[in-house]
Amino acid sequence: MTGAHQAAVIPQKGGPFSIEERATPEPGPGELLIEVKAVALNPVDHYQRDFGMPLVPVYPAVVGFDTAGIVVKVGSNVSSALAPGSRVIAFASSFFKNGSPDYGAFQQYALAQSEGVVALPDALSFEQGAVFPLAVMTALTAWTTIGIPLDTMYSPEDKQAVLIWGGASSVGTFAIQSAKTLGFTVYATASPKHHEYLKKLGAHAVFDYTATDVVSQIVEAVKKDGVNLHTAHCVVKESLQPTLDVLKETKGDAAAKVAHSPLLPEDHPTLDKTEITFNFPPTDKVVRDKHMYQCFHGWLQHGLKSGSVVPSPALQVEDGGLRGLNAALDKLKVGVSGKKIVVPI
Repeated sequence: MTGAHQAAVIPQKGGPFSIEERATPEPGPGELLIEVKAVALNPVDHYQRDFGMPLVPVYPAVVGFDTAGIVVKVGSNVSSALAPGSRVIAFASSFFKNGSPDYGAFQQYALAQSEGVVALPDALSFEQGAVFPLAVMTALTAWTTIGIPLDTMYSPEDKQAVLIWGGASSVGTFAIQSAKTLGFTVYATASPKHHEYLKKLGAHAVFDYTATDVVSQIVEAVKKDGVNLHTAHCVVKESLQPTLDVLKETKGDAAAKVAHSPLLPEDHPTLDKTEITFNFPPTDKVVRDKHMYQCFHGWLQHGLKSGSVVPSPALQVEDGGLRGLNAALDKLKVGVSGKKIVVPI
């Protein structure tokens, strides 16, 4: 296939997107060309549009991570399960490709590496499929970042618990779902309106993070349940101190580990015998590709087939296609709660 397609391009640092024609690329070894049918939006998208951060090394730029669509063409060394015509979920991002705009999600045709592409079940729409890639990758990377392999299977007898602070966010919902599949008893925080939903996703107990006594509520529940809470994932900003306050009371003399998804300030709070690690994928390409494969072809593909993983959180579909991306991203900037903004392309 040769020709051109439309893309939402950032012409120079500081955006906004403009709609431009780009040459449609050919997939190389281990790559697929995806006809994009829907994209999901993430906070990182408007940071890259508005500030060029995380670093956008090439302008004009095409950004975006989350897409679902149809395989148009495959390069060599791609599984026959991902043949042209297949409906797929794809991590389509220029972030690990030196900013090459052929890989960003926000265009009609995008390249993606096969490690981050899996079949989209027939029961799910393209809009539902688009919510998975970056949130799944981030939620699962948090576990490996603190030394928990993705094939971990704790039994109830192990009494292993985890605290997820920020459970109603996109990443938080997959942190809950993945913690459940790893065998953790899951404690999470969220606004009260999201508590029942998070319990359906697998949380054992959910607490109102705005309550003045939220720390003591969590500590009391953990002690009553008789589980070992030595592990946490801080999904949202301003969550490290209360998380450490909980761990101080629940870990005893044991070592604790915290994955921190927001940027970790140099002067962040600490706790004795507690390792706090910024959540970021492996920097070595070979290690990262293997990790991506485990995230998508392992955890996500298995979970979709077994029904243990579902699209989350609720969709907020915004119209306008590529031309509607600026307005949709501006809505995300203002803030959404318990929703994932998705744009059909």
